[in-house]
Amino acid sequence: MAEIINLRMARKVRERAAHRAEADANRARHGRSKGERERLEAERARSERTLDGARLEKD
Repeated sequence: MAEIINLRMARKVRERAAHRAEADANRARHGRSKGERERLEAERARSERTLDGARLEKD
């Protein structure tokens, strides 16, 4: 005999799995770890300081 399933619960489980898969894809596409964000910020600050140090003053 077949197992009886609640279709409403099965639908919710399926939708949750779909939402998790979409969230994982978005994290992979957009997310950066804290270390990566700090490294990029440090690189940007260093290049900005270098550029400002090479700037010629207008008199």
